[in-house]
Amino acid sequence: MSGLLQGKTALILGVANKWSIAYAIAAAFQREGARTVLTYQGERQQRTVEELAAELGVSRVLPCDVTSDDSIAALRDALPEGPVDALVHSIAFANREDLARPFVETSREGFRLAQDVSAYSLVAVARAFSPRMTAGGSILTLSYLGAVRVIPNYNVMGVAKAALEASVRYLAADLGPRNIRVNAISAGPIKTASARGIKDFSKVLDEVAAVSPLRRATDPAEVADTAVFLASDLGRGVTGNVIYVDAGFQLMGLQRPE
Repeated sequence: MSGLLQGKTALILGVANKWSIAYAIAAAFQREGARTVLTYQGERQQRTVEELAAELGVSRVLPCDVTSDDSIAALRDALPEGPVDALVHSIAFANREDLARPFVETSREGFRLAQDVSAYSLVAVARAFSPRMTAGGSILTLSYLGAVRVIPNYNVMGVAKAALEASVRYLAADLGPRNIRVNAISAGPIKTASARGIKDFSKVLDEVAAVSPLRRATDPAEVADTAVFLASDLGRGVTGNVIYVDAGFQLMGLQRPE
């Protein structure tokens, strides 16, 4: 691939470290010629994201707290003039205790927090940045199989991802007349910092590698290349979809004997 995003401006929210899916997407966008902007939340993340940006050759790093409409508006106003062509939302959060205990014991505040950060934030950034997509564009978010199936220990995050996927469909319908496409990638389990907060996550990785049709886990680069497709003109006819990049695991029912 070469230059699929040449001349396009892309905003990526959610780069936390070099093992995050958002980092892999940022690297792929840079490879394809995008003018990429990264965000960070709070001073604790600032230095890390700035170092990663320098490593990738990204020249612009800006603060954003997606739980604050004022912070989102400040990010929008701080972006360079001109259209935004692609927006990547790679943000999710739930209290560790709400992931560790049965879903029926989820606290009201824990449920609200997971929905606000993991699902509503997509709506908030789409509302803020869609007016900057004057030439049309692509909005992309990251989901997981736990949105549609019960995954042990995923609990309140699975419900938040279900809300996220529904939001993708409604946003696609709202923004389609403005030639703005909205999609999600449902990635297979990947060893990210956030995934380590899920109990027995290593067992999930082993099971996926053993059962998936491709007999392996998901590579972050595969997710990133799909993000490039959706952000580029190659994906111009795709909207309102959840695209699985998980070595085929989502199609399996019972494990087949070897």
